[in-house]
Amino acid sequence: MVYDGIILGLIVGLFRGGLKNGLMQFGQIKLKGGLIFPILLLIQFLIFRFQGDASWLAPVSGYFFMSIYVIGMAFLWMNRQNKGFMIILIGVFLNFLVMAVNGGRMPVSLDAAQVLGPYYTELLSSGDAVYKHYMLDASTRLSFLGDIIPLSNPYPRTQVISIGDVVMNLGIFLYIQSIMVPKKDTEDQDLAPSLHTSN
Repeated sequence: MVYDGIILGLIVGLFRGGLKNGLMQFGQIKLKGGLIFPILLLIQFLIFRFQGDASWLAPVSGYFFMSIYVIGMAFLWMNRQNKGFMIILIGVFLNFLVMAVNGGRMPVSLDAAQVLGPYYTELLSSGDAVYKHYMLDASTRLSFLGDIIPLSNPYPRTQVISIGDVVMNLGIFLYIQSIMVPKKDTEDQDLAPSLHTSN
């Protein structure tokens, strides 16, 4: 789901900041522990890729995901001065919270999952779904923070998301806008020399 906020942020940022100016701003990004984020994404990808092949990985994958969330939140806190990062942190924490109280897995509403098709709902019902997720039921804690929001046509990607995902993507969108769109005081400084010359 984080990719949605990134893609939307880039598209809007290009319109608002211009192609050249918008893309050039990415070269100015300076984040503490900047390699942490791509490393965490790589670890998550590896867990998803191999959890079905390695019998030892499935039972402990929840702990890996919890560790990834904790490290990710520490990274966001380190860079909280950046616009949008505190909002991203809140979204990540909401997802972490609901997973932490449900054994390290994200509960998914079976009704909401209907948009994903019968194959996924059958996996969800049988308990054989992706190990990071499980079917939301009466025993689920903080169920309102689970994946309960279905997205389908006309939305370009069919998926089921959580409130935390929505908050997180809002923060990502705001951060990208702060990078790609020139600040007003910068624009005023750029205009000042030309105004002085014309006088």
